[in-house]
Amino acid sequence: MKNPLVSIITPCYNQAKYLRETVENALQSTYRPIELVIINDGSTDNSLEIAKELEKEFPEVRVLDQPNGGVSVARNNGIQSAKGDIILPLDGDDLITPNYMEEAVKTLTSRPEVKVVYCKGIKFNEQGQKNWKLKPFSRYNLARNNMIFPSAFFWRKDALAVGGFSEDMRMGREDWEFWIKMLKDGGEVIQLPFTGYFYRLTPTSKRKKTATHQKKIERLAYLNAKHMDFFERELNGPLRIQRTWSKPYNTLMKMLGLL
Repeated sequence: MKNPLVSIITPCYNQAKYLRETVENALQSTYRPIELVIINDGSTDNSLEIAKELEKEFPEVRVLDQPNGGVSVARNNGIQSAKGDIILPLDGDDLITPNYMEEAVKTLTSRPEVKVVYCKGIKFNEQGQKNWKLKPFSRYNLARNNMIFPSAFFWRKDALAVGGFSEDMRMGREDWEFWIKMLKDGGEVIQLPFTGYFYRLTPTSKRKKTATHQKKIERLAYLNAKHMDFFERELNGPLRIQRTWSKPYNTLMKMLGLL
């Protein structure tokens, strides 16, 4: 059977320093066929220039250029433009191992009940690296926190069916809400038993910018407004600031007639 085309979707905003390393690393994958779509998200450095150089050098690379709209807009434009049936988001400063794609595609194509495949991850910077501790997937765990990083494999049709990444979610963790949309009504998730993804920590990493208390409050309000059916089913009520205590707190409030 012919291998399905995988589209690597690489948003890039002012990541000129790392973009070539990311692209060349991804192209070392043992899996083919692939395409790598770079979406320049209105960068103010020379990211677009580097992206166009890579497009000339590698036939598997193509470039989209858009005004700055944020990572969700960039990913959605990449997914819309993708020619592949399988999608891998890969930000413009992150890395994957050569075998990650081959093993993930093998799992997706052999098990139709599986919607998402990811692996173990490492966070790294110039000072060193550490394992990314992720809880095992369950819908209950997903209701309380995200355990699937953005660089996971999924079918393009499933992303389109849920409307892609929510472009109005600008308070961070948009990947968490994307997985909730895709998985809340079913579908299996597989974590491969090896480290295949390296998330680069930089002073401008979005995870750091969106870790404030105010952003958390905004994020919970957004998630509860959009997915109360999911949280009601898994947590017996809304997601709370103290996320681990959401279900027991909601259950107590209902027993007392306060919810």
